[in-house]
Amino acid sequence: MPLPLEGVRVLDFCSYIAGPYCPTLLADLGAEVIKIEAHRGDQTRYFPSTLKEETRIFLGVNRNKKGIILDLKQEAGREIVYKLTRTADVVVENFRPGVADRLRIGYEHLAALNPTIIYASISGYGSRGPMRDRPGFDQVLQAMTGIAVSQGGDGPPQVQGGSVVDYYTATLAAFGVMAALFVRERTGIGQKVETSLLQGALAMQAGRFIWADHEGRDVKRDLAGGINRIFKTKEGHIYISAHTETFWQSLCQTIGIPQIGTDPRYNSMSKRSQHLAELVAIVEEALQAKSAEEWEQLLSAADVPCSVTRPIEDMFDHPQVKAMHMVTHLTHPVVGGMRTMGVPIAFSKMPSREQQPAPTLGQHTEEILHSLGYTAEQVAELKRAKVI
Repeated sequence: MPLPLEGVRVLDFCSYIAGPYCPTLLADLGAEVIKIEAHRGDQTRYFPSTLKEETRIFLGVNRNKKGIILDLKQEAGREIVYKLTRTADVVVENFRPGVADRLRIGYEHLAALNPTIIYASISGYGSRGPMRDRPGFDQVLQAMTGIAVSQGGDGPPQVQGGSVVDYYTATLAAFGVMAALFVRERTGIGQKVETSLLQGALAMQAGRFIWADHEGRDVKRDLAGGINRIFKTKEGHIYISAHTETFWQSLCQTIGIPQIGTDPRYNSMSKRSQHLAELVAIVEEALQAKSAEEWEQLLSAADVPCSVTRPIEDMFDHPQVKAMHMVTHLTHPVVGGMRTMGVPIAFSKMPSREQQPAPTLGQHTEEILHSLGYTAEQVAELKRAKVI
């Protein structure tokens, strides 16, 4: 059985994380993705932490793609885009609003060539409104939308690492593209799909949004019942999520403080929130008896949600990660052998895609041009003119 998006061609005009990761998710499902870069390449090619001149961020968010260099400011470069558009199903871009139109590769330009095209735009703040032209990045949107204020307990606001808004927004964009492809399958109609980091950052907080509207500006930053945090142990740290009454009672029994579990001062989530500081101190003192690893075994046996805090490198050999086939081995033409992320979705009747490494800059330029009918002489002339 073919992969879900096998036969779907995607043109990727994206840079950084939120933009490129959307077509990567489509590629995971079998789409052919052509990443179109300027001569300098995607900005993430120049981020810190290089692996033999390739960066970990670029390698991570651009797997399973072909790469072509094009100068979109030259007419010959745009002509190649137009030829690709006639063969494509999806376009994804994350220029600031208006830039794609100025380059003459906006939705109206490309839909005139291919009316069934699905055109996805990912921006910082959206295509309308007073902030549409501002540069938008993950942590900036965390600061704007309340995510930073919701972190850090009673301390100063804190942004979350890991580019959580970028990845969530990319997932929303891929979800929108899939929905538009489904509509096109039924109606034959293509359309534009839009999302933004602003929309992603707010959508991540659906529950908090309602809470903030009800409570006003004085929303407390503690988490459900308070005992839902990282604790220091005799050796190492452990995250414990004892937010329900059942989990709270099991926690108290397991760590040797059953009297706290039955204390009327703490017998509801609201009461535990009111006595949060003293409860955290009591629990942490009890946890000094054993290491984080020991507590994880005991608490998991008692059905209390918990985990030792681990660095991501531990995931490569973690038995649960292996069981879910989330690590795959591949060979990159520059980096060599490497382990990377497996496909994060499994289908019962379809195999997962065999992962391919992210392309080197312009790796497939000639291959793609020849597939469009360009001769070797024409390719050489495009090189001389620095179109490719």
